[in-house]
Amino acid sequence: MTDIIDPGISDYLLAHCTPADDVLRDLAAETRAAFPEDAGMQISQDEGELLTMLVRLCGATSAVEVGVFTGYSAVCIARGLPKDGHLLACDVSEEWTAVARRYWERAGLDDRIELRIAPAIETLRALPAAPAIDFAFVDADKIGYRDYYAELVPRVRAGGLLVFDNVLRGGAVLAPKHPADLAICEINDIIVADERVESVMLPVRDGVTLVRKLP
Repeated sequence: MTDIIDPGISDYLLAHCTPADDVLRDLAAETRAAFPEDAGMQISQDEGELLTMLVRLCGATSAVEVGVFTGYSAVCIARGLPKDGHLLACDVSEEWTAVARRYWERAGLDDRIELRIAPAIETLRALPAAPAIDFAFVDADKIGYRDYYAELVPRVRAGGLLVFDNVLRGGAVLAPKHPADLAICEINDIIVADERVESVMLPVRDGVTLVRKLP
């Protein structure tokens, strides 16, 4: 696995974006302490600020998150929504999301976030078929990305935005061997060839792809 950002540049980037507040700092610290082997799944401060800004820029009121973990990204997404906005957060872990629930309440966002504990693909397939989603963030099991994409794109409104995390797999996309790496290569190719959308891949942390649904 390759660091795509020089550590010195990484520190500089973090020092020059909106700083995390006490809620996000404490959540990150508790996640590292409680789940040290899994803490790498949590997004970084700058990626969190990017999510908040993207939600605000696209004027989202309805959002979906696939892969909650301990709730850092959900806080960032929900903060970009208006007070009457709604985030559907999908995960399968009661243990991880128990931490998330506490911090959503502390942040005053629990009324905007609806948590569904179930396989995300089942939750997505049960949603109305109408294109009513403004924003979606996918950061879950990489093998499932293709199916999540297939279910989300028809349900996202024209001009709506989908964001996919870990699209570089630490550089492993250049010589994929692991099934998860191969799955990411597959979805990367699917997105760029999909005439329903326009997309840009950014070297933010482990790679982030922004996908805009065309009219």
